[in-house]
Amino acid sequence: MGRREFLRIAGGIGASLAVPALSGCSDADDALTFFFQANPDEADGRQRVIDEFARRYPDIRVRTLLSGPDPMQQMLTFCAGGKCPDVLMAWEQTYAGLADRGVLLDLNTMLERDPSFAAELGADSVTALYDTFRFKGGQYALPEQWSGNFLFYNRKLFDEAGLRAPGCWDDAWSFAEFLDICQALTERERSGRVGQWGFADTWVPYYSAGLFAINNGAEWTSPRTVPDRTTFADDAFIEGVQFYADLATRHEVAPTPADQQSISTMDLFTQGKAALAMGGHWRYQTFAAAEELDFDITALPVGPNGHGARSNIGTTGLAISADSPRKEQAWEFLKFAAGPAGQAVVAESGLFVPAGKSAVRSRGFAGAHSDIENLNILVEGPARSAPLPVTASWARIDALMDRYLGPVLRGTRPATSLKNRLAPEADEVLRNQ
Repeated sequence: MGRREFLRIAGGIGASLAVPALSGCSDADDALTFFFQANPDEADGRQRVIDEFARRYPDIRVRTLLSGPDPMQQMLTFCAGGKCPDVLMAWEQTYAGLADRGVLLDLNTMLERDPSFAAELGADSVTALYDTFRFKGGQYALPEQWSGNFLFYNRKLFDEAGLRAPGCWDDAWSFAEFLDICQALTERERSGRVGQWGFADTWVPYYSAGLFAINNGAEWTSPRTVPDRTTFADDAFIEGVQFYADLATRHEVAPTPADQQSISTMDLFTQGKAALAMGGHWRYQTFAAAEELDFDITALPVGPNGHGARSNIGTTGLAISADSPRKEQAWEFLKFAAGPAGQAVVAESGLFVPAGKSAVRSRGFAGAHSDIENLNILVEGPARSAPLPVTASWARIDALMDRYLGPVLRGTRPATSLKNRLAPEADEVLRNQ
């Protein structure tokens, strides 16, 4: 996994913390090792879960291992050398490669031995998140959080313009209405320079374009798990991508890729220079800390071929190393962190959107987001999310998307070019996986 792949992952869960490389585990160390990636705030949130686990399970010590900038390579290196951490953070788009290599334990073996917890987890889990970590019949991780995308909007700018944002997923704008809103909220100075953008994207642009396509009724692949074809050549996908690209290159209501070389889309929103910003909950703490920024959240717009507003399933989970000598202790940690008790701690921290239905609907989660009126966007977000493909070959598809969607987003090629470029090459990758 190269730097570009890492940046994509970081865009889905937050920026990485620059820390020393993971160190191996001594055979004499009886502590349960937990490998994860996090920025300082996220690390603090995870520590709260660990501290509560330690209080309830004093006989199981947990040693945290923060990753450096290339977590996948670190995991492969240490597991190949017999020093694999006991508990591993799993990403929705890369875990399948580890499962395919035999690095991760199939948790079905643990769930079958623990039917009461399996039933409790099944009742509290959002099916779409849980199923994200199913691969070739195995369950390789338990979801711990949801990191899908939606829209942040500046209440002050909307109020001044006399505009209203939808408060729930069922009341989303159409593509045409969204364009009208962005045009109304884009302001230019006498020189022609944009002083206020209608829309700014804080995610990874070629994935954002794909998500607009999903909201136009497309899917990423068929089938979802171990797919044999993409939908990149389908009209609904192409039209959604073109609409997203046109926001910047044709309608000039969003910064172009060239603009983004000199300006931060995050700063545009925090400084009140963008009325709408696309991103996930990982942006919440940054926006909440911005002085004089009064914001709320709303759903993404729906295209003419869409069937309701959707987000994407961005999620991380917890997995157990197949070679862990502490599988029983690791299972107790997973049960706590991904179960109702640990999810309640996550909810109260406000740093993540919990994966558990009871936690995301709890008073603790609402209290941690008391400034958000449209909390339903977060509460229903996981169930409203379109699944990303589960395949060990996704890193290669990701590289192709970056290569062929780039010219479309820069306005040098139309989205119809994906039919003869991206689609056939991506399909070939899937056929040969």
